[in-house]
Amino acid sequence: MRIQLSDHFTYKRLLQFVLSPVLMMICTSLYSIVDGFFVSNYVGKTPFAAVNLVMPVCMALGAIGTMIGTGGSAVVSQALGEGKKEKANQYFSMLVYFAVVLSIVLSLIGFVFAEPISVLLGAEGELLQNCVVYSRLLYFALTPFVLQNIFQSFFVTAEKPSLSLKVSVAAGVTNVVLDYLFIAVFRWGIAGAALATGIGQLVGGIIPLVYFLRKNDSLLHLTKAMPDRRILLKTFGNGSSEMVTNLSTSLINILYNFQLMKLAGENGVAAYGIIMYVNFVFMAIFFGYSIGSAPVIGYHYGAGNYRELRNLYGKSLVLMGGSGLLLTLLAELLTVPLVAVFASYDAELFAMTCHGFRLYAIAFAVMGINVWGSAFFTALGSGLISAVISFMRTLVFQIIVITILPVLMGIDGIWLAIAVAEFLALLVTVIFFVANKEKYHYSVGR
Repeated sequence: MRIQLSDHFTYKRLLQFVLSPVLMMICTSLYSIVDGFFVSNYVGKTPFAAVNLVMPVCMALGAIGTMIGTGGSAVVSQALGEGKKEKANQYFSMLVYFAVVLSIVLSLIGFVFAEPISVLLGAEGELLQNCVVYSRLLYFALTPFVLQNIFQSFFVTAEKPSLSLKVSVAAGVTNVVLDYLFIAVFRWGIAGAALATGIGQLVGGIIPLVYFLRKNDSLLHLTKAMPDRRILLKTFGNGSSEMVTNLSTSLINILYNFQLMKLAGENGVAAYGIIMYVNFVFMAIFFGYSIGSAPVIGYHYGAGNYRELRNLYGKSLVLMGGSGLLLTLLAELLTVPLVAVFASYDAELFAMTCHGFRLYAIAFAVMGINVWGSAFFTALGSGLISAVISFMRTLVFQIIVITILPVLMGIDGIWLAIAVAEFLALLVTVIFFVANKEKYHYSVGR
């Protein structure tokens, strides 16, 4: 049975609706994870370090699609809730066209400046060569990667989350198969990893573009549209928190790598990279739920259905809080097999990564509430509040703790930094929840 944005959502219906976006985000996270697995096990530690160094930059550029997708879906879903379907399609189309042009420009810039960017990240010698090869090939695929990130949100707004999942699975399977062929069979090394990822992104970006260009039975389709500065600014404002999150994550990853190089050398950087791969899967659950629930929240807020908005708010807090505790427990129990996938060949690296991940995993307990809290305010059209939560959570608090804790605790301070930052961010998120419940009419007690 088709679930619509206008429906009343029980726990079961809500979970059914967000399941596809959650699985979709998990599939998307396979890009870097699969590359890391094959490069680590078949190519070597230095190319593996190269992937970890340049991936944050590539992900930061791809975050433009996340910003436009999440910020734009809030605008489009509110327009649908207000009964303005034609306007919604014009907004949707304009945002997609704008993203294509912008991503092409950034792709060219990234390709030209790949080497100096890698040098700034600390690469030299063989590591620098690997960084340049890997990043330049990924820059070629930036436009489809941006489109894939955009359509992840708009498929949900179009009431087609299951179709989004199918596209993500197709892209993920393409990446896995080609990684095996290019790296394990053809022995193309780090270039093979980049080609496999790029082709997978091409599948994930072009198929949705063709779908929305053709006649379809969803709420959205691509049509003629003129640039609308007001909608662009509103989209950027709404999606700024997601952009801040991705950019901050990239900057923080670089800072972590610098600290780890000083305290633990190449093994420290490799251990952090492995922890990030596992983290991608866990974070995918939180981001997937946020992407899946945001259009529903935006629709009911736009329609003035505050009773349903309160229902969604209460149930989401329960689901995010409960899943955070469950994932923390699973992370602690499954540390050894998860780490063994990437580091079984090196006893010292394996031991360091297991210890670090057990400390890092404490953050999962509250991370989901913070991620969803930011997305919640984006869906309500309050990009400023959303951006503040993300800015404090992913940048300010992390810079503070990653600077101070290693001085006090050594390398354990690095592994615990994320947990301390997330608990500090929870205080900020709760303050905004309480302060704005009357303004946006989501107070559960009303």
